[in-house]
Amino acid sequence: MAVLSTKARNAMPASKFALPGGRFPVPDKAHAANAKARATQGVKAGTLSPEDAAKVRHKADAVLGKHDSTYTT
Repeated sequence: MAVLSTKARNAMPASKFALPGGRFPVPDKAHAANAKARATQGVKAGTLSPEDAAKVRHKADAVLGKHDSTYTT
């Protein structure tokens, strides 16, 4: 996976994150795949709600090209 430095992460627009607050960056396919895996782990650990995990998966799938990216919250 590509390294995402603190400087680069801080410079990213909010649209490049799956959740508000700079959570789950999805600027590229590698990070999107990783975000999906971490979201699943978060649900299993009880640190992420299933609803938020679904948002992460949806945003990541859009980056991965798995479905259309029209999603409203």
